[in-house]
Amino acid sequence: MTRKLLFLLAILPSVLFAQHTIKGTFTPAEDFKFAFLYRVTAETSLFVANADVAEDGTFEMALDEATIPGTYRLVYSQPQEQFNFDFIINNKEDIVLKFDLEKGLTFDKSTENKMYNSYNRSMALVNKSIRNYYGSGKEDKTGYSKIFNILKDTQKEFEKASDGMIANNFIKACSPYIPNGLEDVSTFSKNIKSNYFSNINFGNKTLQDSNFLIKTTIDYVIGFIDRKNPDASYMENVDTVVKAIGDNPKIKGILLEVLWNQFSIENNEVVANYIGSKYLLNSARANNDNELANNIIYFKNASIGNIGPDFNIEIKDEKDKIKVSKLSKLEGSNNYLLFFWSTTCSHCLDEIPQLKEFIKSKTKEDIQVIAIALDNDLYRWKELTYDYPDFLHVFGEGKWDNPIGDQYNVTATPSYFVLDKDKKIIGKPEDINTFKKYFEGLAKAKKADSVLEKKE
Repeated sequence: MTRKLLFLLAILPSVLFAQHTIKGTFTPAEDFKFAFLYRVTAETSLFVANADVAEDGTFEMALDEATIPGTYRLVYSQPQEQFNFDFIINNKEDIVLKFDLEKGLTFDKSTENKMYNSYNRSMALVNKSIRNYYGSGKEDKTGYSKIFNILKDTQKEFEKASDGMIANNFIKACSPYIPNGLEDVSTFSKNIKSNYFSNINFGNKTLQDSNFLIKTTIDYVIGFIDRKNPDASYMENVDTVVKAIGDNPKIKGILLEVLWNQFSIENNEVVANYIGSKYLLNSARANNDNELANNIIYFKNASIGNIGPDFNIEIKDEKDKIKVSKLSKLEGSNNYLLFFWSTTCSHCLDEIPQLKEFIKSKTKEDIQVIAIALDNDLYRWKELTYDYPDFLHVFGEGKWDNPIGDQYNVTATPSYFVLDKDKKIIGKPEDINTFKKYFEGLAKAKKADSVLEKKE
């Protein structure tokens, strides 16, 4: 009896702590050096494991017995936001995959991932048939009915086959719109849009802990638009998304932040400010996310059409005495250029002499430059300012942690803000060349207005 017990104790750890593995092959092998595995959650990605990629492109990772089933992300290069792919781990099976830079991701072993990939391929083929039908311009009720019966049966069979799998959550959420009868392309498109979220449960934890809801939401917001009035379409689509999310405040905040970032990065101030003001700011404040709340406010305050946030400027008077004034108090120019730069920014040091040369041919009545250095080196800054005596200089101590830079939502240097005589922001050129073209355009428009006034 004792000998049997000792034998059981000897094999027990290997039974209890049996691990599954992920084996993979990258092609071309020479382009890959490492692989990092992360578990995807609604808020972030959590590191799980990593492995070196061998010379033949292979790698292997052991999964801990406590690995949580769900969506995982494999990062294979930097930046990791760009070079990665997602797949399912259920921790009940070994996974063998191949990733080719040209052909993409395939699985040699994994029931979950093979199922989901097969579903996506099958649905893509049926959708291709639908596009071909509408593209032909011909009306064929029998053919039309056949295509959508195949679509319906394909969805039904995959839902049945994936029952009990993690993949089933995604397959059900992807359930397509199927018309009851023949529809023209316009009606079909409208019905796809109106039924887009019909089968998506935003409260589903599996969907939340993946990229599915983010991708689906972005595809909807930017995909269904009126090309003649895209901003109105974007805003209407955001409203639809918020309604579809329902009473799921956590995922609502995450998705709205993703959308706000999307439009703010693209510098679409109209839509970004709509999302921020109507929805996201309240969400950020409710979650005590002061950083996000401030970012939303700063972005809006520095948008075109708003009065530029005020700040102090040291100005020499006629007797060379320095007095402190404010941006809002400056007078005598039709336009003001706020030029954010840094003594350690190579692009800034390349563009500021060009700016000086361009401004040389202008009068103070035409434009006044206020150069704000987001910097930490006071002495280096002071030395450089002597080369630009016609600029008004401001030392933005703290570099990226400076209130003036924050208020103007400056995330890179150099940055340009063109203000009119009332200090309203009227332009945000990307660089010195864009600024030159923009300012010359302002001069031409002013000249044309002057000619019209004389004629009247």
